[in-house]
Amino acid sequence: MSPRHRPRPRPAPREERSGAQRCEASRSTPPSSRPPTFAGTLGAPAEPVPAAPRRGRPLATRAPGPRPAPWLLVALALIVPGIAPLVAEEGKTPVAGDPSAWNAVPPERPAAVVVRGATIWTSGPQGVLDGADLLVVDGVIKAVGTDLKAPADALVIDGAGKHVSAGIIDAHSHSAIVGDVNEATHVATPEVRIENLIDAESINIYRQLAGGVTTVNLLHGSANAIGGQNAVIKLRWGAGPRELLFAEAPAGVKFALGENPKQSNWGDDNQRFPQTRQGVEEAIDERFRAALDYRRAWRDYEAAKDPQRVPPRRDLQLEAMLEMLDGKRLIHSHSYRHDEILMLLDLMASYGIRIATFQHVLEGYKVADELARHGAGASTFSDWWAYKYEVIDAIPWNGAIMWDRGVVVSYNSDSDELARHLNLEAAKAVRYGGVPPAEALKFVTLNPARQLHVDRWVGSLEPGKHADFVLWSGSPLSTRSIVLQTWVDGRKYFDRQADLAGRAVLAEERRKLIAEVEASGSGEGGDQEGKDDDGAGGRQQAEDEPPPPPAAQGREVQR
Repeated sequence: MSPRHRPRPRPAPREERSGAQRCEASRSTPPSSRPPTFAGTLGAPAEPVPAAPRRGRPLATRAPGPRPAPWLLVALALIVPGIAPLVAEEGKTPVAGDPSAWNAVPPERPAAVVVRGATIWTSGPQGVLDGADLLVVDGVIKAVGTDLKAPADALVIDGAGKHVSAGIIDAHSHSAIVGDVNEATHVATPEVRIENLIDAESINIYRQLAGGVTTVNLLHGSANAIGGQNAVIKLRWGAGPRELLFAEAPAGVKFALGENPKQSNWGDDNQRFPQTRQGVEEAIDERFRAALDYRRAWRDYEAAKDPQRVPPRRDLQLEAMLEMLDGKRLIHSHSYRHDEILMLLDLMASYGIRIATFQHVLEGYKVADELARHGAGASTFSDWWAYKYEVIDAIPWNGAIMWDRGVVVSYNSDSDELARHLNLEAAKAVRYGGVPPAEALKFVTLNPARQLHVDRWVGSLEPGKHADFVLWSGSPLSTRSIVLQTWVDGRKYFDRQADLAGRAVLAEERRKLIAEVEASGSGEGGDQEGKDDDGAGGRQQAEDEPPPPPAAQGREVQR
């Protein structure tokens, strides 16, 4: 996404603890000791994902209390239609389709599911199969083929005339993050964690499920040469933040090159280092040198075996840098120009590091051979540019050219909205560059899985992989196709028919609320309130009546 101006002030935290306290609380449980949310062994049955703790009692059990004022009910109904069933009647249980994560009922996982007679885009060695079946057992893909035998109690989905693909994977997202995505106060902040800011209640999770997305890579912003740690999540709508984490996904970190880290668009009053592209290179190099010095200091201390010797001060930032040097943390680097791409390739090669992905990489077509030799992936846009000067040489054939030269290419969203139709972004690779349709679909399925090093579990429909799949009304590359169902870990998290039915119920609840307020005479005082002395119906606003809620204010961030 285009860079924005100086980040706006961070909103007030949701809890009273400081950010440092929250980070330390998270670090108290090492990642290796956190309970997995599903099976970590290929082919093993996936364990059920625990239901997210409910925030409060169900509506049916709430103690009776005073009803909200009619003006408040109609305001809520008009401004936030989805909240209508929650305030319409006391004692009424939530309805299907209520767009609230806290109110979502965790979907059951059938023991077995079989899709019969569909066109299946496997994104794997089997290619595209017509009139084929997909068999899922215990949340794991069991088989893909024709005339498959399924357990007698299997849930059968009629796939005639429909298409099935692997779940879409977005390798660059900021969709479910609480607050700003940038810790912009320092040139290097690899010690901060997006994992601590996951917003499990973001409506974008549900909306992206409706677009067939099942896995996303939540990245820190691009204000720093070395940014924060990323978090790969599965879109398990209704689960808590920890339950969203993709347990098998390797750790990663965000780097950034170009205009954003050198603060080209921050204004003249900001002089944080670096201010030039050469400064960005030096800032990255210096942190790796410091990390090596840190390691030597610890080795000298341990080798001395002197109980009187003071140990080196622990540095979480440098420990994260050492993880990169040891190949334990993947680097995903924001980039645009070919010269800075070559710079980082050379710099990382000098430390023996292979870059996982260059993000955006809109001039990647100029250095496609170098990217392929290094083994770096390219997570780019199909045709998104013209938002700042350094993207002036972007072309729509970029992805196809890099793919043709052997680079693992994916298309990402970097946008809450674009993520909802990444399948159409993949289709553009067919139009611009002639990529075969089955290979183009891999730009949003298998290839991003390879870039995130999770292709052992997701990205294609193959036996032993997680049952993350999408049922489409037609070809996933067609502008006329819509998502009918989205499954994650063998659980149906989105169903279009259920969604439409829920919307109809919400619309009816909203209509009833408005009718109730109109019948009440526009206020709590009955038909007489608001009338003039001569009986006219002109309503005067009470002095103590609160004004309408202000419109939500947008927030710009650097991405």
